[in-house]
Amino acid sequence: QVQLVESGGGLVQPGGSLRLSCAASGSIFSINAMGWYRQAPGKQRELVAAITSGGSTNYADSVKGRFTISRDNAKNTVYLQMNSLKPEDTAVYYCNANIVVAMIYEYDYWGQGTQVTVSS
Repeated sequence: QVQLVESGGGLVQPGGSLRLSCAASGSIFSINAMGWYRQAPGKQRELVAAITSGGSTNYADSVKGRFTISRDNAKNTVYLQMNSLKPEDTAVYYCNANIVVAMIYEYDYWGQGTQVTVSS
């Protein structure tokens, strides 16, 4: 059994910062790509940022220059540093990871989601 547990969401004023964390635990052989998605009310879930096991990153155009994704492979944890937050960043943020279990099976796992609200 594998779990992704997120933390770090909350309410912040425009221009503020938040740092999200997502820790994977369980019967993990290895972790490939990890990423953060978000879903605002009435909208589809969208990719915010992703990072490979080697550290290559990819960002949505809307967050480039403001958000930074990173990971600690020793802790099976991915982070999302969010700066210069805007009201349009308000959404539920979900962690995603492609995880190898039992040495050969790959599955996509999702966290439970954490609310980020940007408002004055």
